[in-house]
Amino acid sequence: MKQRTIGIMAHVDSGKTTLAEAMLYQTGVLRRRGRVDNGDSWLDTDTIERSRGITIFAHQAAFQLGDTCFTLLDTPGHVDFSAETERTMQVLDCAVLVISGTDGVQSHTRTLWSLLKRYRVPVILFVNKMDLAEKNRTALVQELQAKLAPEIVQFDTERTQLCEAAAACSEALMEQYFSEGDLSDDVLAKAVGERDLFPCCFGSARTMKGIPALLDILAKYVPAPQYLPEFGARVFKISVDAKGIRLTFLKITGGTLKNRAELTYTDASHSTLTEKVTGIRFYSGAKFTAADEAETGAVCAVTGLTAAFAGMGLGAERAGADALLTPVMRYQLLLPDGIAPTAAMQQLQQLEAEDPQLHVLWDSRLSAISVQLMGQVQLEVLTRQIADRFGYEVRFDNGTVAYRETIAHPVEGVGHYEPLRHYAEIHLILTPLPPGSGIQIETHCPEDLLDRNWQRLILTHLEEKEHLGVLTGSPITDIKITLVNGKAHPKHTEGGDFRQATYRAVRQGLRTAESVLLEPYYSFVLTVPAASVGRAMTDLQQRAAAFTPPAITGDLAEITGSAPVACLNDYAAEVLGYTKGQGILSLSFGGYRPCHNPEEVIERLHYDADSDLDNSADSVFCAHGAGFLVRWDEVPQYMHLPASLRTHSTVFEEEIAPPPQRPQFSAAGDDELMAIFERTYGKIRRDSRKAMRRDAREEMTDAKVHVPPPKGKQYLLVDGYNIIFAWESLKKLAAESLEAARDRLIALLQNYQGFHRCTVILVFDAYKLKGHATEVTQVGNISVVYTKEAETADSYIERVSHELTREHRVRVATSDGLEQTIILGNGACRISAREFEAEMRQTEAEIRALIGGTG
Repeated sequence: MKQRTIGIMAHVDSGKTTLAEAMLYQTGVLRRRGRVDNGDSWLDTDTIERSRGITIFAHQAAFQLGDTCFTLLDTPGHVDFSAETERTMQVLDCAVLVISGTDGVQSHTRTLWSLLKRYRVPVILFVNKMDLAEKNRTALVQELQAKLAPEIVQFDTERTQLCEAAAACSEALMEQYFSEGDLSDDVLAKAVGERDLFPCCFGSARTMKGIPALLDILAKYVPAPQYLPEFGARVFKISVDAKGIRLTFLKITGGTLKNRAELTYTDASHSTLTEKVTGIRFYSGAKFTAADEAETGAVCAVTGLTAAFAGMGLGAERAGADALLTPVMRYQLLLPDGIAPTAAMQQLQQLEAEDPQLHVLWDSRLSAISVQLMGQVQLEVLTRQIADRFGYEVRFDNGTVAYRETIAHPVEGVGHYEPLRHYAEIHLILTPLPPGSGIQIETHCPEDLLDRNWQRLILTHLEEKEHLGVLTGSPITDIKITLVNGKAHPKHTEGGDFRQATYRAVRQGLRTAESVLLEPYYSFVLTVPAASVGRAMTDLQQRAAAFTPPAITGDLAEITGSAPVACLNDYAAEVLGYTKGQGILSLSFGGYRPCHNPEEVIERLHYDADSDLDNSADSVFCAHGAGFLVRWDEVPQYMHLPASLRTHSTVFEEEIAPPPQRPQFSAAGDDELMAIFERTYGKIRRDSRKAMRRDAREEMTDAKVHVPPPKGKQYLLVDGYNIIFAWESLKKLAAESLEAARDRLIALLQNYQGFHRCTVILVFDAYKLKGHATEVTQVGNISVVYTKEAETADSYIERVSHELTREHRVRVATSDGLEQTIILGNGACRISAREFEAEMRQTEAEIRALIGGTG
């Protein structure tokens, strides 16, 4: 039987768990459906989940469709537990993304979409709560295409409409559709697997409407994954059962795992272990079935692995990517009397193994425990977990933001460790990376300078420690650490010598560098009554937020933007207060950015790098038979090897060169969106006294004043494929040969240009061609543009029309409704495909009449 693993994910309160149980009920797994609000949901098995009415841990169930067994993983929807969802994504064959029909695309929906793109997971969308939605299906599909991806296609519709819409998603599908008149299920499934197509269907999980259609889509279009030829498995979750037995949840990505099999793996401390699998369990809800083996594609829990961790690979499977979502708050644990901090630390490490994003920290100077979490809800759940598991109540302080540090420019770090009869020296290049890159480690050191075994040891020491910055003692990030030189002594060097030299080299480089303090940001969507917009915008400006102008819909206004976590943590309650319960603040993690008030934070945290003896930047040298300490800023005067940064400067300058501009089609980050907005509408003024003041000059401009049109020449921009498939003559020609249809349109436009004497730019999509750059060719008297990879014709036309309308008259020929709206907003004139066809016929008639009259 074929095995497929699917995950259900959504913004909180979109009906995700209700949908999962509806699917299990429809397939006969459940006889009765539970309800989340009644606390009897079948999948939310934990008592904390049932009491709070939200999913906190990923849960597993199984159902069968034809000859395929589907393992369903229900993931958390609350942003505080999104790390659990991200870990689950790495074992999915396909994801079902649930969209609330009443709320549409929300902030956490965008975060999930970005993560699914990162892990290359095929996606099927289910728009839920259609029994309550005010928008119709067409409007919702347009919203999904505009906010998530234009390749989203409604599948619960007539076959002809489905194939026509799918054909427009890629040139390969288009060619096949016109050559065969249909797209087979296998072709569509292949497109879904390659993320060229995203099926969408509608329904209501509460009333069971649309569930058969969703199951039919799953049965037909979930792609077959690629498996390893030999045994491999990916661990995605660690848990314990009711008896305290440790469970390692994994997916078999190749071969077969048998009970009592021995597995060799490397744990988090880089120790190699060989352990025997003592049990294999297949869970469905809270119940499980024991088995003797797990086949390729199966998701199971095994017992006997004492040090496995989420994200690791077993056998031939490689380790998963580091999590993109990280905790943004740090809280100190306040223990009750009689509980020793060391004992509590060991217990919390058990919870950390189950949730790697918990980040339990030990301060040896204060004998204190701190934890890093995503937010307040996770903090409340952790308090309950400690009470249930370990039998005592804990409290936490008010918490502080989890800061990070990086560097502004490349720097060389040198570490030397030479007490008597010991020796090691290494040189590292620390290079800043783009935001979100994390720590990258590699070597450029020739083996004739330093033996391979020593190099491997140094790389291990770089990976095993969380290196702290020098401004606030916060962990460093977005830095590449490259080993470029090193030296060992043939008699006196031991492994521990390179550990000391490595730690000191990193620290010495950080002390030498220009450090940058980073803080976490939230991306937010603030919805308030229109009457409260002024208060909201003033609040956001005072909280260092960057945001777009409000979008007014009826009596509500929506403001999107980003702001530091430290400034927004308590704002949700304030919004509820001044809007009398009508306002909603939706937050999602927006990454780390330079701190908005670094001097204030550094002063408040009062970190002294010189006093941090556990992270020393100084080196140890030897003279006259004794070791002596050399301050970090004097190390270059004593080091035994020459400086390396100058030798490698060309390489590292290339590495830190600004990354190429992101394609127009890709999802823009908050900084990019703000830059685009400010280029278009002008810079947002941050002075709160001026920002809310009306500008009399602008009001005069809005009065009935005649503004003459630009005096420049006239441009005509044509959306090529839109016109081809809108004109019946070209559409028929395209069914035989798309190239012939393009050539015919080019010939028509050449005649049009010769008659009207305007500048014609014809634009074709090439955004699905891998590695394709924007190509502009002059064909006779018109320009033909093939867009670059990841850029659509509409996005190109929108950008160019905005630039041209400043000094020229611009017309755009297209029937794309959304594009027409944007074009009008840019100041260009639009002409529909039908109107342009009539104008073209008139032009051809006048040309023939002119030629006939001349003859």
